[in-house]
Amino acid sequence: MKNITFTAALLATTCVAGVAHADKLDDIISSGTLRCAVVLDFPPMGMRDENNEPIGFDVDYCNDLAAALGVEAEIVETPFPERIPALMSGRVDVGVASTSDTLERAKTVGFSVPYFAFDMAVTANTGSGITSFETMKGHTVGAVAGTYEAIALEAQVKEWGEGEFRPYQTQADVFLALSQGQLEGTVSTSTVAQANVKTGNFKDIEVVGTAPFDIDYVALFAKRDEYGFLNYLDLFVNQQTRTGRYDELYEKWVGGTAPDLTVPNVYR
Repeated sequence: MKNITFTAALLATTCVAGVAHADKLDDIISSGTLRCAVVLDFPPMGMRDENNEPIGFDVDYCNDLAAALGVEAEIVETPFPERIPALMSGRVDVGVASTSDTLERAKTVGFSVPYFAFDMAVTANTGSGITSFETMKGHTVGAVAGTYEAIALEAQVKEWGEGEFRPYQTQADVFLALSQGQLEGTVSTSTVAQANVKTGNFKDIEVVGTAPFDIDYVALFAKRDEYGFLNYLDLFVNQQTRTGRYDELYEKWVGGTAPDLTVPNVYR
């Protein structure tokens, strides 16, 4: 009886030790590489320079995370709809991809505390007659499928009972369609709206106002059962903010005062 009890206890201890040892944080450090999913058609968060090299706020954030871990960063270009599938299929280790921390997504992946916050802007074709969010009613509008603003805008079009909502795969597709008159208006983050207007690549578009949507808090994400890694990501975001690095990156890529990452009356 004693031998059976001892054997069972030994097996239980071995199993617990095995589970405790299997942690993504250890795997990343051992591999020497951190693979980050980054959206590269979402300026100024992610884009390519004249040499086709990835640049932007999210790119720098991935590089900072890799440096903190003591490993090399690998930027994996990931369109918006592929962000979570890329993680779940093992193509990347972490998402640094301006991803809204929705409850629906949290059923699949685990989120850190927010590392960035977006206001929403309305951009219109200059010939559309759209001058504000309210005047989008009855027009053909669109946004990148699966994004916070696309979900909110589609719901608003249904509520209005007029007009049409069209989903697109990338921000470049949205602004090209807007420039060509296939779309009359879109809602995107204010950072993206201003960046696309300033490039001069899209004619006949202008930012005409703001959208009355909630502030879009975005977070880093990893597999939801990687508790050690997720705890590390929380602390990393905390460190980026309290050391001033968050403000530095915001000034570099966006300009002005960085938005507060806390939700009033919820957490500080």
